[in-house]
Amino acid sequence: MKQFSSLFPNKEAFIIFALYIILFVFQGVFVTASKTENGGYDYNTTLVVFLSEVLKLTASALIYTYKKDYLLHKNKTYSAVYVKKPQLITAICIHYKLLLLYFIPSLLYCFYNNLAFINLSHYDPTSYYILLQFRVVLTALLFQCLFKKNLTYMQWVSLGILTLGCMIKNFDAASIQSKGDTDLWSQLFNIYFLSINFQNFCSCLAGTYNEYLLKNQGSDVDIFLQNVFMYLDSVICNFFILMFKGELGTIVDDFEALGDIFVLLIIVNSAVVGIVTSFFLKNLNSILKTYASALELVITAVVCYMLFNIVITGFTVLSICLVSIAVAMYFKNPVSNVNPNITDSKDKEPLLEVTSK
Repeated sequence: MKQFSSLFPNKEAFIIFALYIILFVFQGVFVTASKTENGGYDYNTTLVVFLSEVLKLTASALIYTYKKDYLLHKNKTYSAVYVKKPQLITAICIHYKLLLLYFIPSLLYCFYNNLAFINLSHYDPTSYYILLQFRVVLTALLFQCLFKKNLTYMQWVSLGILTLGCMIKNFDAASIQSKGDTDLWSQLFNIYFLSINFQNFCSCLAGTYNEYLLKNQGSDVDIFLQNVFMYLDSVICNFFILMFKGELGTIVDDFEALGDIFVLLIIVNSAVVGIVTSFFLKNLNSILKTYASALELVITAVVCYMLFNIVITGFTVLSICLVSIAVAMYFKNPVSNVNPNITDSKDKEPLLEVTSK
C-alpha cells in the first residue's frame, strides 16, 4: 500500500489515471474505425483537431466562468487563504505571461494531434501505441532537467526495459510491412518511423513542460483557467496550420464530411482526453503518464483483435510482456513529484478547489 500511496496521493488521482488510459484506448479505436478501406480518411483531419481544441476551450471557459467564486489556497504555514476568483477576461489579462508561455506546449500538442492521424493510417493501434513508448527515456531526461529530480537505478532499468519492448514491436511492424522482402531496414526506418518519433518528441516535451507550468509557473492559477490558456493557444496554432495547408477555402465543404458517428466521437473524446490530461499532470506527473500510455497497449491489443481482427503476433506478446514488467518495476519504485498544492500528510489539509455555499 505504501507504493500505491506514493503513486496516487488520493482516490481522485487513481480515477484520473484509469480514465486517462480508457479514453486513449477509445481514441485509437475511433480513429481506426474512421479509416477508409485503403487506410486513409475521407474527412479533413486537421479540421477535426481544430474542432476538438475549440470544444476543449469552450468547455474549460464555461466551467471556469460558472464555478463558484472562491478558491482555497495555502501559504507556507499551511493556513487557509480565500481568494475571490476574477472574471475570465480579467484573469487572462492578469496572467497574460502564462498565456504566452502556453504557446510552447500548445504548438507541440498541435503537431502531436495532427501526426496521430497520419501515423495511425500506417500502423495498427497496438503497434502505434507501442512505438509511442520510445518517448519514455526523453521524458525522463526532460523531467530531471525541469524538476531537478534524479531517477534511481531501478527506475532507469525499468525505462530501459520499456524501450526494449518498443524496439521489438517496431521490428515486428517492419517485418509485417516488408512481407519477406529483403528491404526490411527501409521498412524499419522509413518516413513514418521518423514521423512517429517526431510525434514522440512533441509529446514528451509538451507533457513535461505542461506539468512544469501547472506545478510551478501556474501553481496558484485555477486549472480551468490554465486549460483556457492552453486551448486558446491551440486553436490559434491549428488555425494557422489550416491556413498554411490552404484548407480555409474548403472548410465549409469539409464540414459536410464530419457527420460520421466515429468522427464526432473522435472530436468529443479528444476534448475529454485533453481536460483529463491536465488533471493528470496537475495531480500526478509526466513519468507516470508514460507508464499509463504503456498500459494502454494490453487493452488496445485485445480490443483491436476483437473489433478489427488485428492479429496479435509473438513479437507483440513479447513487447507487451516487457512493457508490463517495466510498469510493474516502476510501480514498486515510483517517481514522486506531487503537486505542491496537494499534500498527503494527516496534519495538513490538501489544497483543493472548493466552492462557496
